[in-house]
Amino acid sequence: MNVETLIAEHLGIDVAEVTDDKSLIEDLGADSLHTVELIIQFESQYDIEISDEDAETLTTVGSIKEYIKDYA
Repeated sequence: MNVETLIAEHLGIDVAEVTDDKSLIEDLGADSLHTVELIIQFESQYDIEISDEDAETLTTVGSIKEYIKDYA
């Protein structure tokens, strides 16, 4: 499952809304609990560990995809 699909399913939105430039919180309606849950899903899906410091920088769909590409 790709990043866009994971985000869309978790937030209950259309995958077409999930584009690289979108902010999870400001554009897609996620709250802090959603972001924590999504980080856990990304860690599980891509077999990586995302530190709290790194997680704070992952605010857009594009930044999440870039991080996963670099570390998965």
